[in-house]
Amino acid sequence: MTIKVLGVDLGKHCFHVYGVDHKGYLVEKKRLTREKFLLYLNQLPPCLIGFEACGGAHYWAAKAKTFGHEAKLMPAQFVKPYLKSNKNDFLDAEAICEAVQRPNMRFVTIRNPEQQAIGAMVKTRNQLVQQRTAVLNQAHGFLLEYGIALKKGRGTRQALMDLTSQEDTPLPSLMRCLLLRLIEEYDYLHDVILQIEKDLSKVLKNSGQGKRLLCMPGIGVITAASLIAWVGDARHFRSGRELSAWIGLVPRQYSTGGKSTLLGIGKRGHKLLRCYLIHGARSVLQWHHKNPTRWLSWSEKLLQEKPKSKVVIALANKMVRTLWVILSKNERYQPSV
Repeated sequence: MTIKVLGVDLGKHCFHVYGVDHKGYLVEKKRLTREKFLLYLNQLPPCLIGFEACGGAHYWAAKAKTFGHEAKLMPAQFVKPYLKSNKNDFLDAEAICEAVQRPNMRFVTIRNPEQQAIGAMVKTRNQLVQQRTAVLNQAHGFLLEYGIALKKGRGTRQALMDLTSQEDTPLPSLMRCLLLRLIEEYDYLHDVILQIEKDLSKVLKNSGQGKRLLCMPGIGVITAASLIAWVGDARHFRSGRELSAWIGLVPRQYSTGGKSTLLGIGKRGHKLLRCYLIHGARSVLQWHHKNPTRWLSWSEKLLQEKPKSKVVIALANKMVRTLWVILSKNERYQPSV
């Protein structure tokens, strides 16, 4: 029997497949190693293959497409309802096979290697920024034990240097040496962060999408790189609101009995991208309030009625609608409506 739909439960070293025919009956159920799975995809007649969006899923989906298959990725939380009784690898593959056939299923866009590389650079930079902050926080904690309270901010490094160079400081020599090592670690992390930002700037300057994104107020190098890495051309989103909902910038809804109740934004969506867009919206309100932006009169009127924090979220939502047009229709940002 010919396999029409194949569900694949991915693993690090082995894969479990569950294939059904056009009537939905089980045709194939087997466990394959990594090397045998690649050969299996090459020999398999073209069919629909479903994967959970997990580590390595984009690679295997791209491989399946090169062999003529139709590959689709799904979030794990959308596959979970189709899992029967207990959990094992074959039941997971069966649930994936069932979920990928649903006409209203939400699928994950398969990213190309360039997008994956940019996304890895953005995530690495974010992690390094957290490590750099942790180094300064650790130095703050050590100094409090000696009755020294430094102000937080960009001047902390210089304050540490001045403190270690003073002869009348109450710090022992061991603590001075430790603080100098922490400063060296901070400088190393800072240099790596700057180098990653320079590399991302070069990528954006050589990209048509990147140039268009950087022309928009509130969109910097990191936000533009994040949009390219995880959104791409945005044509797989039907509208700007759908993109905004995917990021997590629309109100949560709790409606029943015909009564609609809208709450604040939740934790669903792309956390990192949502964070960058909210910071971008805050910069628009703070620094671009006198520039002719598309949202100037709208934001000024809203600031008179709502708290600034709510206006920032609403403006980020507005910005995403414009970003959808830029990414999906290859248009440039226009300051006036």
